[in-house]
Amino acid sequence: MGNGKGFTLIELMLVVVIIGVLVSMVAPRLAGRSEEARIAAARADINANISVALDLYELDNGKYPETEEGLAALLAKPDSVVKWKGPYIKKVPLDPWGKSYVYRSPGDHNIDYDLYSYGPDRQEGGEDNVSNWEIEYAEE
Repeated sequence: MGNGKGFTLIELMLVVVIIGVLVSMVAPRLAGRSEEARIAAARADINANISVALDLYELDNGKYPETEEGLAALLAKPDSVVKWKGPYIKKVPLDPWGKSYVYRSPGDHNIDYDLYSYGPDRQEGGEDNVSNWEIEYAEE
């Protein structure tokens, strides 16, 4: 019957069962993490990536872009600006749920500007909105 080199069917089935058991133990731990990762990515865009570009724009021009100019003012010079030294960002990102970030200047919650994503529910005013005025700090 051959020279004994190779695996038997029972050995292969045993390996498949072991892999299945390992996956069934790990999968539930990772299941809820994808939404948390999207929220963290939105917070990073809002509190770091886009806000740095907006701050650079403000340093050059003495004011933040108007609401009507929006985040597009970070890519192309608005007509109302004289000292534009951009582009300040490579591209205006979409939020992790595929929608545009909402920008308002002056803001309703901040003096300079409000920047937020509607979050996973994609609805304004939802409890899952990610914004630059509701910063959550890790408990110590």
